[in-house]
Amino acid sequence: MAFLSLEITILSAENLCVNKKAVEKNSFVVVKVDPLNFYATRAESEGGCSPSWNEKLVMAMPMKAWFITLQVISKVGSAYRVIGGVNVPVSDFFGSHKTAENYAHLLSYRLKDEKCDKTGVINVSIKVSNKSRHLNKLRPCSPSSKPVVGLAVSEKNGYHGGVVMGIPMWCASRA
Repeated sequence: MAFLSLEITILSAENLCVNKKAVEKNSFVVVKVDPLNFYATRAESEGGCSPSWNEKLVMAMPMKAWFITLQVISKVGSAYRVIGGVNVPVSDFFGSHKTAENYAHLLSYRLKDEKCDKTGVINVSIKVSNKSRHLNKLRPCSPSSKPVVGLAVSEKNGYHGGVVMGIPMWCASRA
């Protein structure tokens, strides 16, 4: 399988909230290309509801990938809570009509939680290279963030807990 080198700089987030209450601290971002290929930033303890990470993650992205997933997660005590997430279409930063290789795309996306409520905005820079020279610098997710790789599924509508990968597709159609 052919891979591209994907350099994602997680810049910052704005107006992070959970249940309409501002997030206080300890938020980090998990970037996923697929369920087995994900990386995390460090936890930001100073930024409150508008944290700034400015952290670069380099990862391999299969040429067949359609989107990458960004999730903002907050650690409260020993528990983790998904603040919100977004599926970023690969076509936003790579394709025949896009600019030259190694061009940094500055992008901002609205975050939504599992109920499709707006929970803030995330700002990222994405650079794609089809050279694999950077792939030896991959930094795995920290062990403390590995348990949180999806959105919690509520027990309503017949579901009995668990985790769902990515953002439910029905969210895309809601305003």
